[in-house]
Amino acid sequence: MEETLRFAEETHHGKPQLPLALRLIRNTGVRKRHIVRPIEETLRHPGFEERNRIFEAEAKKRCPRVIEQALANARLSARDIDAIIFVSCTGFMMPSMTAWLINNMGFRTDTRQIPIAQLGCAAGGAAINRAHDFCTAYPQSNVLIVSCELCSLCYQPEDDGIASLLSDGLFGDAVAAAVVRGTGGTGMALERNASHIIPGTEDWISYAVRSTGFHFQLDRRVPGTMEPLAPVLRDLARSHGWDIARLDFYIIHAGGPRILADLSKFLGVDLHMFRHSWATLTEYGNIASAVVLDALRRLFEEDTVTPDATGVIAGFGPGITAEMAVGSWRMPVPASARRLAVPASR
Repeated sequence: MEETLRFAEETHHGKPQLPLALRLIRNTGVRKRHIVRPIEETLRHPGFEERNRIFEAEAKKRCPRVIEQALANARLSARDIDAIIFVSCTGFMMPSMTAWLINNMGFRTDTRQIPIAQLGCAAGGAAINRAHDFCTAYPQSNVLIVSCELCSLCYQPEDDGIASLLSDGLFGDAVAAAVVRGTGGTGMALERNASHIIPGTEDWISYAVRSTGFHFQLDRRVPGTMEPLAPVLRDLARSHGWDIARLDFYIIHAGGPRILADLSKFLGVDLHMFRHSWATLTEYGNIASAVVLDALRRLFEEDTVTPDATGVIAGFGPGITAEMAVGSWRMPVPASARRLAVPASR
């Protein structure tokens, strides 16, 4: 945070909007972020072509390690994966990164490719939901989700509006991966998912695509969108027979502190229940589609969730779009219990 404020003061010294921007950045709650290039290099714009070349090189360098860890956590090999969902809104590749992964990491040549490029921060939730849909259609399948968000490569030195300066102090870089298994495994058993778009808000979060690349645009009304989205989350839980205010865990996209504070207020949920999302925001910043995967990692590592605990995942992004899922926590069945188990009807 201290470095961010210092570089912002140096880069935009004397501009009238700087004091307000600095105050807003301080209020984000972000204390540390990671970026793929040194800050001095990041603050220079080498051109859209070079930025995209860096994105491709860094994605190929950094994604394999998290994929290998995700496969190991799921106790699967690359050959066991039936579909790869790759999400990013910070770089462009065609063929998709999915093709490179198949060719270089031992995945089968008939692995389905599902790249998602234009859902921004909501793409983490969307990837989980599409994996859920795929495994519902093909119950013996396994889906790999990969998120690669190198937000620093979208920094635009000439953009000095309040929204741009705020985003410069909020977003961080991250790669993440997770496996959704059709059967077996440990973690959140996905039971129901939903999508929702707030009408008339499609220009509230957007990219202006210019010769210099992606220029992030953020409307000042975006932080207030949790009020209309809270009832949508409540209805999803109710349709599943649950009370959204009484779940055991909450994995929420941490777009900023007000997002979490407003959801706490409008859902009637103690702010402590959002601690995993808060920790991601504090330690990594807003890492776009990777937020929900990192918050899930923290939930796993906390290791306090009991079998059949109920929870929700929610990602928010351009549209304004919400991607949501509810489910229960599943633990491995001990061998002694398996010997006594009666086969289920489904």
